[in-house]
Amino acid sequence: MTDDAVEFSAAQQDAGDGTPGATAAFPYDRMTVERFREAFPRARWRDDLRAWFVPGTRAERRLRAWSGREWSGVLAHADQRGRDAFTFEPITSPYLEVADALVVRTPYSRTVIAELRAVPWARWDPASKAWRVPFRSFEELRRHWPAIEAAARRAEPEERRKREESRKASPEHADRRAEAAERRRHRYPVPEDALPPFGRALMTHAGPVVFEAVTGELVEPMIATRFYPGVAAGSATLIWAGWRKPSHSELVQAWPARTAPGLAELARGWWQPTIEVLRQERRKAASLERARATRRAKAP
Repeated sequence: MTDDAVEFSAAQQDAGDGTPGATAAFPYDRMTVERFREAFPRARWRDDLRAWFVPGTRAERRLRAWSGREWSGVLAHADQRGRDAFTFEPITSPYLEVADALVVRTPYSRTVIAELRAVPWARWDPASKAWRVPFRSFEELRRHWPAIEAAARRAEPEERRKREESRKASPEHADRRAEAAERRRHRYPVPEDALPPFGRALMTHAGPVVFEAVTGELVEPMIATRFYPGVAAGSATLIWAGWRKPSHSELVQAWPARTAPGLAELARGWWQPTIEVLRQERRKAASLERARATRRAKAP
């Protein structure tokens, strides 16, 4: 794809009242707009199209001819102005190199990608595994550079390691690990006088489950308070029930409740899901099953 195709586009259009014409869209530059208005004095800016509208049956052909004659010179002039600006007040950073364009090379960061995508003409170069920004976009790059450099420093392996160590040392991390360990035991407290039906997809405070058996083992009050605060047995005793995750087909076959669960059902700890909840859980289950199938297909 040529630079013209990337940086200038023209398309046949009408003015909405049947007037033939074409639209022209290009990144804003004061001198470019002035040259464009000189070449097309009847052109008008259209907010609804975010483009210039040039009336006439031959407007598209005239626009493309103008682009071929003028656009390369306009870009070359803009590049020279950006190069001069960079020479006068350069950006000094380990993440920026100077070649025929400005080359930005950072550790992977979604923030960096989002910031660079907001810079006109910036593009990813797979061969060099870096972003290339022409000098004409230097001022825009300078505006985004503080956020780019800060995000790049945060993405450095050493900084990531420090944050991970700090996260692991926090009490919240220990709580999350304990919750995950409890979840892997596939047990759930249920009131002795309100046992759930087996083999059906039900909702709980821990998500959708299919209860398979009741062990009869008493639930320790400390465990219930820490991991299952939403379950309240009242005067009854809490006992453990074994569960598994429902499959997508079981969620599809589950009969939805007509109304949302009441306070008594929430305190009981299990209830029949509504159709809205079932639809959401079906999408999740289908996505997980597709992912498992893909991993199995890729396995040797």
